[in-house]
Amino acid sequence: MINSTLCYVTQGDQVLMLHRTKKKNDVNQDKWIGIGGKFLPEETPDECLLREAYEETGLTLTRWKCRGIVTFLTNGPWEGEYMYLFTADGFTGQLKQCDEGDLRWVSRAFVNRLPTWEGDRIFLELLWQDAPFFLLKLRYDGDTLVEAVLDGKKIK
Repeated sequence: MINSTLCYVTQGDQVLMLHRTKKKNDVNQDKWIGIGGKFLPEETPDECLLREAYEETGLTLTRWKCRGIVTFLTNGPWEGEYMYLFTADGFTGQLKQCDEGDLRWVSRAFVNRLPTWEGDRIFLELLWQDAPFFLLKLRYDGDTLVEAVLDGKKIK
């Protein structure tokens, strides 16, 4: 299992989304996701969050919150993952081009119309509802979500 971060940076009713179009052999190819990535050795979740945010966007996060931990499991070619899920609403700097895709500010109401993972819709709804810290297990068979367990209760 790998460790990673995922962050949804907000500004009013807008959220910064990354359209993954530029990276080869990308499990997220053509999907819209938040920003983040894999931990470096001995890196903490918040250190990874801040590094990845700056590397991918050029923004320095100044206010963020860990909202939950998502466990991704798959029987496909991709390794399982523990993902620390964050939101951020404070930052400095200017957006830059990202070498993994195109960054866009998108209305939160519009995000569900974009191509995303089915499981992402579950945790995004929790984020938008300002749910308390949660644990979410998502099991995929290829691109299909086959199981979702929120705080120990099966929801799919």
